[in-house]
Amino acid sequence: MVLGLLALLLVPLAIHLASAALAGWRYVTPGPQPTRRGKPFLSLIRPVCGRDAFDEETLRSSFRQAYPAYEVIFCAARETDPAVPLLRRLIAEHPHVPAQLLIGETRLTGNPKLNNLFKGIAAAQSDGLVMTDSNLLLDRDYLTRLVATWREDTGLVSAPPVGSRPGNFWGAVECAFLNSSQGRWQLAADSLGLGFAQGKTLFWKRAVLESGGGLEALGRNLAEDVASTKLVRAQGLKVRLARRLFAQPIGKRQARAVWDRQLRWSRVRRDGFPGLFMGEIVQGPLLSLVGLAGLVSVGVASFWTLPLLLALWYAVEWALCRVAGWPAAPRDIAAMLVRDLLLPAIWVATWAGRGISWRGTDMAPDMVPGMASGNAAKSTAGAAE
Repeated sequence: MVLGLLALLLVPLAIHLASAALAGWRYVTPGPQPTRRGKPFLSLIRPVCGRDAFDEETLRSSFRQAYPAYEVIFCAARETDPAVPLLRRLIAEHPHVPAQLLIGETRLTGNPKLNNLFKGIAAAQSDGLVMTDSNLLLDRDYLTRLVATWREDTGLVSAPPVGSRPGNFWGAVECAFLNSSQGRWQLAADSLGLGFAQGKTLFWKRAVLESGGGLEALGRNLAEDVASTKLVRAQGLKVRLARRLFAQPIGKRQARAVWDRQLRWSRVRRDGFPGLFMGEIVQGPLLSLVGLAGLVSVGVASFWTLPLLLALWYAVEWALCRVAGWPAAPRDIAAMLVRDLLLPAIWVATWAGRGISWRGTDMAPDMVPGMASGNAAKSTAGAAE
């Protein structure tokens, strides 16, 4: 019994420490840099749908890349989209960067974001296709870092977002989910050679995407993240993550919005990688606390080791956030605690249904072509989430 309790305490703790170390190592060691000859012409393609609080800043960053040659293609499903006037103004303000705005939607999948992107892929002048969500703030070296990540065995370069500038406590909770939880796990997995795509950034070579069936193939799962990962691995190639991640300004959030978003993507992960999703229950300190509480109950450990375990757990996360430059104020530590209280509830709630609702589009596995018969219903235009 004691050995079982020790394992329950130590295994999740060891995984927590190792994942933080693997993620943090990427921020204290320099990454590779491409030579100028290794910087091919690229097409930066950004779908839009409506307006978000930081849109002017995030979309303007498209034009400020310290990269020798690239084009920018914005995609909107309708002329009446609220983002269209902003995009026309930004294009006019930056005549030195080849840019265009394309209007229209090709409904070939149940995923509105992909339907919005078809015209951009068709118009792109480059074989290097960088699909980037509209709410991602691009560092000046964004394109350079994506190119530097590419290797001979690479089929796709991706990067989950890190939350920045939380505007209230629930914005900080959103950052806690994105950064020292999801970002940490994805960086650690990539460091072990197990990279997973994330739709915020998808850097393709056109030949790889087309060999796997093109954008239509990315509509075979609830989210293009899962489909992209499967498409690349089916060709014997790897998904690689940028060495360091890129910021998504968060601003203010409401508790319900945070819950809905995390439940939505939890269901996406369950549907796409059910075996891995089963293991998500070990996230957070719950199992370690249960193991240690058991040791306390049989007299092997002192009651005071319980708060010490929590202090160690969150000190490790805080240290990672400090090293990586992610939000790490006292409010952010409190947000980590709330996140970890929500994680088991989200994991359980994920099993209560399989469908998701994304920007006005209801999607479920039996509504997605390639997963089951039929097409996704109630589809609207798509951009970023």
